[in-house]
Amino acid sequence: MQVEITCRHGEITPDVHDYIAGKSQKLLTFFQRITAIKITVEFEKDRTQLDIQVDAEHKNNFVAHDVGDDVISAFDRTFQKMEQQLRKYKEKIQDHRRDRPVNEIEGTENQPEENEL
Repeated sequence: MQVEITCRHGEITPDVHDYIAGKSQKLLTFFQRITAIKITVEFEKDRTQLDIQVDAEHKNNFVAHDVGDDVISAFDRTFQKMEQQLRKYKEKIQDHRRDRPVNEIEGTENQPEENEL
């Protein structure tokens, strides 16, 4: 997986860069099919706009953005939004149509009823 951090109209310190890159790697724990993460930090006069774009296999891109006073707080809020999107998508693609797992259904058929004993 590739993490790309881009800054517009300013720069971030190496500590902030490492924090963002390290925490971005944690998105893999929520969704395994991530191929690339693109983070854009745009500095304006008195605020910072941060965008996260996640590329996943067989799916369109996930996008989250936020505006804040400093980079770390804006990133944390944006990261939380992205985490929520990935969890919701993962929940959506899993099969939840069955009421009970197959092994529970099979297990109840083989047990004798109380009246037979």
